[in-house]
Amino acid sequence: MERAAGPVLYQKLLVSEPSLESEDEEEKLSEWLIPDLSGTQDSSGSKAGSLPRACAQLVAALLLLAVGFSLAVRQLHSSGGSPGTLGSGAPATSGHAHGPGVYHHGGIISPSDSPFCAAATCSYLGRELLVAGGNVVDAGVGAALCLAVVHPHATGLGAMFWGLFHNSSSGNSTALTSGPAQTLAPGLGLPSALPALHLLHARFGRLPWPHLLAGPTTLAQEGFLVDTSLAMALAAQGTEGLCPLLCHTDGTPLGPGAQATNPKLAAVLQGAARAPTPDLAGDALLSLLAGDLGLEGPSAGPMPTLEPALQLPVPQGTLFTTPSPSGGPELLEVLEAALQSRGPGPAPCPPLPPATVPTGSSVLATVDSSGSVLLLVSSLNSSFGSGHLSPSTGVLLSNLVAKSATSAWVCPLILRGSSDDTEADMLGLVTSGTPAAARVVTHALLSHLVGPQTQAQQGPTESPSACGQGTLLQVAAHAEHAHVSSVPGGCCPFQGV
Repeated sequence: MERAAGPVLYQKLLVSEPSLESEDEEEKLSEWLIPDLSGTQDSSGSKAGSLPRACAQLVAALLLLAVGFSLAVRQLHSSGGSPGTLGSGAPATSGHAHGPGVYHHGGIISPSDSPFCAAATCSYLGRELLVAGGNVVDAGVGAALCLAVVHPHATGLGAMFWGLFHNSSSGNSTALTSGPAQTLAPGLGLPSALPALHLLHARFGRLPWPHLLAGPTTLAQEGFLVDTSLAMALAAQGTEGLCPLLCHTDGTPLGPGAQATNPKLAAVLQGAARAPTPDLAGDALLSLLAGDLGLEGPSAGPMPTLEPALQLPVPQGTLFTTPSPSGGPELLEVLEAALQSRGPGPAPCPPLPPATVPTGSSVLATVDSSGSVLLLVSSLNSSFGSGHLSPSTGVLLSNLVAKSATSAWVCPLILRGSSDDTEADMLGLVTSGTPAAARVVTHALLSHLVGPQTQAQQGPTESPSACGQGTLLQVAAHAEHAHVSSVPGGCCPFQGV
């Protein structure tokens, strides 16, 4: 597929504005701490007195670094460690006040349901990429690579990725697919995460690719905390095939709060950062995997694609989702039927058998105040995928192969408000952990259409649950602000600028 000549710079997120108060003071400090990679920042305002100018700048940088570190620690432990409110920020004491999950420039949200919240680290990493001058694609891809390290039961470099990106500058919506599911060996899916995420970043990202890999590489090398969701998956799965990565020396599974490292995965990420092209990075990974499996040579590489998103005009604007073989076409059919038969109104939640086992998947969402939205979904097909841990790479291979890759769990949705609306609000919805994802998203969208007037105060949707199963992430651009929230409320860590 033909690549674009260069990245699309749809709108640089401004890190600070002179008029902003209280909640944005942190961002002003962060802007000084992290240099603008475009080279446009000017730090000539500092005065050195009798010291040489370079020494004065060094001293100032060290002082600011100390302040920035304390701010980072405070962010990571804000709200008593509650995942749902982490980094939300208290309303300003005067002037420009905001509630939790409302930001001037951009926000990111990722799922977790545990007090030891590894996903919170990934939301924070995404926020730091926004502060560094990145856009929603940089933040989303960086956070997805982070989740690939800390949530190996739900996602990873062996997972299949789908994405839906709306570019506010061009007005276009683009779908990312890993390509048709391929088999590396019987029962083992071909890893496609690195080429797919790199393709998305190469077309739409702003920051250099190695910048996005730095945080995940450090986590894999130096260690991350096992959170409750990972510990529960380990307890249910058992440790067969997962040692030594997720086991104590006696073979028992790691529990919540234990520290895990994955140095082999760190080496793969370092190699991907150094590789001049994503094809070389993918070939190197496939060669190592082939050696682990005793194969003669690497399989044919994955074939990720970027293509126009499916769209459906509705009275309220335009709906966008991912094409087949995802669940996107089913989602649009369900929505079209619901809107034609009932008009805007919440659809009843579908009855699901109690014994239904949700397909394991991971989701995240990013948004900026200009209306650019990125929704990412990934899956290993089941908890820990195939359960086969590659000893040379630290990658857990999926069991997503042609027969199992119907991808009904993929149905991200973006609603772009009607062009007649001068503000043209954007809404993004993505769900995980349920086999009826399309109906869950349908219920959430119709609930939003019933009461859009509450969006600015309460977020896109205030349904008490995502039809009783799974997690629904919601992002919106409204009134020149970025909004992030989740259903059920308080389940998911978010950060913003």
